[in-house]
Amino acid sequence: MTTTNTNGPLKGLRMIEMGQLLAGPFCGQLMADFGCEVIKIEQPNAGDPMREWGREKAGGKSLWWPVVGRNKKCITLNARVPEGQEIIKTLVKKSDFLLENFRPGTMEKWNLSYETLSAINRGLIMVRVSGYGQTGPYAPRAGYAAVGEAMGGLRYCVGDPSTPPSRVGISLGDTTAATYACMGALMALQHRHNTGRGQVVDSAIYESVLQMMESLITEYDKVGYVRERTGSKLPNVAPSNVYPAKDGDFLIAANQDSVFKRLAEAMGQPELGDDPKYNNHNARGARQVELDEIIGQWTKTKTVKELEDITNASGVPSGVLYRAPEMLADPHFKAREAIVEVLDKHHGTLKMQNAFPKLSDSPGGVSWTGPDQGEHNEEIYKGFLGMSDKTFDDYKSKGII
Repeated sequence: MTTTNTNGPLKGLRMIEMGQLLAGPFCGQLMADFGCEVIKIEQPNAGDPMREWGREKAGGKSLWWPVVGRNKKCITLNARVPEGQEIIKTLVKKSDFLLENFRPGTMEKWNLSYETLSAINRGLIMVRVSGYGQTGPYAPRAGYAAVGEAMGGLRYCVGDPSTPPSRVGISLGDTTAATYACMGALMALQHRHNTGRGQVVDSAIYESVLQMMESLITEYDKVGYVRERTGSKLPNVAPSNVYPAKDGDFLIAANQDSVFKRLAEAMGQPELGDDPKYNNHNARGARQVELDEIIGQWTKTKTVKELEDITNASGVPSGVLYRAPEMLADPHFKAREAIVEVLDKHHGTLKMQNAFPKLSDSPGGVSWTGPDQGEHNEEIYKGFLGMSDKTFDDYKSKGII
């Protein structure tokens, strides 16, 4: 029998996870990493598509599912039939959270609205993740992360100005909405501590993206400025860019006055630090292109390792553009246990990112990787709910579980 993280601060709490793909399940992953007992419900004979997704597979199995499914208990249940809906209501009686990321209206169609469930459990916190939120004219629309990233303003700003809008290479809209959902769930938990009442947490992908867009709205509102794609540059903030080295690329962020002086010294051109054209923030921003050219001419004479040694010794913020190989080899990642190795029944040992953030007294952790579909059926149905063998077998034969 699997056990949840015994040290995590969410030990003793229980979440029923419905939904699939990433926007909801990543919220469940975050909760499970810190000790919440997350019981994931999947449709019998179907399962979460994340079991199949991922850019690469090993042995025909997803390498993404072991991460997003980690620390969860997986059961199969048909929520589309009355018997399945009654089982969900029974689980809700004994749970703190219900998480779902279906299109708005789906839970209501299944007789599992918040009003119905809160009548069963007054303290239930229902966490709802969707493309556009539970209200408003767009609420009924299908909404994936790509659309939410576009509507929230991110896609237009990503990429080089010479190319069409791009994506950032990860499902940022999904994970951001899930992270806000997790934060909302914990806020609602504190409200329940104060009042005894649960509530609905409504996390929309597009609004989650919008939250990250800094002063984009305010700039347009007051001065009519529309942010455009800028590639690797930080507009009017210099130097802050990716520069060419002999053997690759190197990032330097020396945009504070005192830091730029240190960079100028490191470059062997200390006069730049006192030059009125570059010695203050506004001046450097106005001459960003020419300053980047000067720095680029210097970086091209060095290897990445040489640049890293020089800038670190000079106290200049800088860094290598890491990929997975660099992360796995880096001593800082190792010292902070940012990446852990976990045993998986299908893949042997797997390396993956550790639970985060770090807590000094009640840290999170990874106890097990994503389970097989229905792996915890007997534990939950017979052990937790006390279902008889006869009922269990009957429901299984009918495709209810």
